[in-house]
Amino acid sequence: MLLSLTIKNYALIRDLAVDFTNGLSIITGETGAGKSILLGGLSLVLGKRADTTLVYDKDRKCVVEAKFDVRQYGLQSIFQKEDLDYDDELIIRREILPNGKSRAFVNDTPTNLNALSAISSRIIDIHSQHETLQLADSSYQFNIVDSIAGNEELLNHYALGRKALKRLETELEQLREKEAQALRDQDYNQFIFQELQDANLEIGEQEELESNLEKLSHAEEIKSILNQIVETAERESFGLNEILSSVKSALSKIARYSDSYEALSSRWESLSIEARDLLYEVESENDELVHDPAELEKVEARLQLLYGLQKKHGVLSIHELQELKAAYAEKLDEKEQASGRIDGIEAEIVELKLQLKKLGDSLHQNRKGALPEFTEKMMETLSELEMKNTRLRVNLRKGEILLKNGMDELEFEISSDKGVTYEKMGRIASGGEMSRLMLAVKFILSEYAALPAIIFDEIDSGVSGEVSNRIADLLLRMSARMQVISITHLPQVASKGQQHYQVFKKEEGSGIATDIKRLNQDERLVHLAEMLGGSEVTDSALAHARQLLS
Repeated sequence: MLLSLTIKNYALIRDLAVDFTNGLSIITGETGAGKSILLGGLSLVLGKRADTTLVYDKDRKCVVEAKFDVRQYGLQSIFQKEDLDYDDELIIRREILPNGKSRAFVNDTPTNLNALSAISSRIIDIHSQHETLQLADSSYQFNIVDSIAGNEELLNHYALGRKALKRLETELEQLREKEAQALRDQDYNQFIFQELQDANLEIGEQEELESNLEKLSHAEEIKSILNQIVETAERESFGLNEILSSVKSALSKIARYSDSYEALSSRWESLSIEARDLLYEVESENDELVHDPAELEKVEARLQLLYGLQKKHGVLSIHELQELKAAYAEKLDEKEQASGRIDGIEAEIVELKLQLKKLGDSLHQNRKGALPEFTEKMMETLSELEMKNTRLRVNLRKGEILLKNGMDELEFEISSDKGVTYEKMGRIASGGEMSRLMLAVKFILSEYAALPAIIFDEIDSGVSGEVSNRIADLLLRMSARMQVISITHLPQVASKGQQHYQVFKKEEGSGIATDIKRLNQDERLVHLAEMLGGSEVTDSALAHARQLLS
């Protein structure tokens, strides 16, 4: 329920504050007084885009704040989803700053317009001539029938299932494309993998081969030098072995005379042993080294293979080639994995479609069961609204396609000639008739669901006389179940309100401002008389107004 509305610096409104109560509240005012401005300000807190041109004083911010009692609307889950603190008393505030930026707050917590719209759609409904056109919209017609049929829980399950189905179908499409791509690339991938597999790649092999290549390529030179070293060491005259032995013998003769000589003798002994070991290794290397053109060719061929693979794949090492081989092995495995996953998803889709079709059947049966009662109540309500010859026919057809709200196709048709000719909603109904049709729908829906507070913006447009009385009666009966605020220009409707507010213009400073006030009984009597007879209040107009109020 809307408890209060405060608007500052918006269009012709400088500073306006008004409190509301439950039941039927009436808002009236002369044409141009600012009733639409009032609704425009309220629309801002309900999530409408801000229009900076409507800020009255460009140097000050515009502030619109509305307070609601939301205990009966079950909004806790929405607040949790939007990460907002819930309270039974909800305060929504919109600010338009002088720099043109707009801010929104829910219970003093900054939020975005999407969250604001999600919350506001559950707490208040502003109905205008534009909203009347919704009656011809299939989605809105489904909402009407489903509300009466009690399909909310089924629709939630269906929506979740259909969302899961779309996700699975998307995943299936992606997997099939992946499988097709893997199939297209399979021969190439298999060739590359096999080529790398046949290469028998080993870490460290390339370095060893490159070292062997150096030896084999210079075998003759190396062998010549090694032979020269052996000959030098083993020459009888002035050979390395002879020199080492001679020095060793000399040092051993004087070792006993001093510790330092003994140390020198010991060190020379070690040098002689190391020299013999080195000479042994040189002889071994010399014996092992063989000039083998076949082995050289084999090493060169292996290295050429490794170099060729690295150049082909743009890498620099055997390790990278091994990683590449693993990647191609994974690609070859993707097809098998995709095929297995495809089979699983296809089975899930089949099962989910069966479940959704069962839900679709239940939705259809509930709708089918609700239609007789709905059409009967519509006929009764339209009759009350002086549309006795108007007939409503609801065509409900069940198909096989899983649509967004089930498997049904739904269409409202009306006839204004006692059911002789039916046309789609909106084709043959006038503006006044469409307004009464919408009022009848809202009235019936209020019996089945806890509707948000509703504001009717001239729902009585295009009617007069007894019809306006019937509309007023219906609004009053609706207000017993929900808060109803009606903006009207008809005194017959205005007189039925439990609270009456007047929008008016007043001189303020150097300009004109829009304001609103709640009328007491005497003010209301005079105002109704003015609505009946004009600005000059006559006794007959007062009597007529008194009769309406009674």
